[in-house]
Amino acid sequence: MTRDARLLFAARAVRMFGYGSLAVILAIYLSAAGLDAAAIGLLLSLTLVGDTVISLWLTTHADRIGRRRTLMIGGLLMAAAGLVFASTDVFAILLLAATIGVLSPSGNEVGPFLAVEQASLSEVIPDRRRTSVFAWYNLVGSVATAFGALATGIVVGLLRANGLAELDADRVVIASYTIVGFVLIALFALVSGAVEVPPVDQSIARRLGLHKSRGIVLRLAALFSLDAFAGGLVMQSLLAFWFHERFGVPEAALGAIFFGANILAAISALAASRLAARFGLINTMVFTHLPSNVLLILVPLMPVLPLAVFVLLARFSISQMDVPTRQSYTISVVEPDERSAAAGVTGIARTTGAAIGPLIAAPLIAIPALAALPFLLGGGLKIVYDLLLYRAFKARPAPEDPASR
Repeated sequence: MTRDARLLFAARAVRMFGYGSLAVILAIYLSAAGLDAAAIGLLLSLTLVGDTVISLWLTTHADRIGRRRTLMIGGLLMAAAGLVFASTDVFAILLLAATIGVLSPSGNEVGPFLAVEQASLSEVIPDRRRTSVFAWYNLVGSVATAFGALATGIVVGLLRANGLAELDADRVVIASYTIVGFVLIALFALVSGAVEVPPVDQSIARRLGLHKSRGIVLRLAALFSLDAFAGGLVMQSLLAFWFHERFGVPEAALGAIFFGANILAAISALAASRLAARFGLINTMVFTHLPSNVLLILVPLMPVLPLAVFVLLARFSISQMDVPTRQSYTISVVEPDERSAAAGVTGIARTTGAAIGPLIAAPLIAIPALAALPFLLGGGLKIVYDLLLYRAFKARPAPEDPASR
């Protein structure tokens, strides 16, 4: 890879480490700060809503205002959000910071980063290598997320063992999120102009930064939002909260569980490029995602902690194969000067869908009799998404798919 690609990979690793560390303790931190389940759900949802609005503007304008500049703005918003969350427990201020800043309660990508980085990578790698590079890009992110979760468990466990209160121990992790934002700004400043889009024809009418590919992008966005809504019902912060409430799992053990889960997710993402080369992007997206959703439904039905963890890990071992294939497919079916916008619009659709989930799921998880419902709804809706995606796009393979050669 080029120097620019390596810098973008490094930024991905640093950012996902921060996301992974935050996701394990964010809901627990807010609970320790005195917020009830409904307030936590509202805060997590508005975090994603704010990310959606800001990221939509940034990603649909990135090819005109500059991709590097857009990424640096995202890093600044990330640092600001971490600083505010570590400094106060006043709900109104947290609500404002959650809406304007960039926080990841799910452990997954938020903000403008993913869309703009992938569009940037597409400028410095050959098209035939895109799915493979995106698979490694996702592997790096999953491994970094796993180590972030593990580091949080270790740090909080050590701080608690040395007499620090739960709230103060969790606040140390929140404060470190600010440092991650500043590191990202430094990395993006080193990226060269090679990642920028070629000159854009300003005479072409655009909406949301799109022209020729608007129809297919909007159809993909609608489907991706359904999948993300289902995922928002069981985002990583809420999974950690569920294990904490259902089985009394402490933060240190949660860190270890999600370390293992994200390592398995990393491996599954890497395997996706080989499957896609043989079976095509759409087939790989759908037929690896379906069984993972069945496993998601089974998690809350397990009577004891070891079985619940086993099923969760089994689910993570195949759940991310659709991610690099989905990303590569979106980039492959649009024009080069639409790539940031296409990745941004579909990414924002996912964030919008995911933003609704915590509002529904967090109060349910707090009620023992209803705690399984988010898993059942999430898994069921994801299965519906898979079937709709296959029906809509099976006849439109990507240019690099075996069916197109």
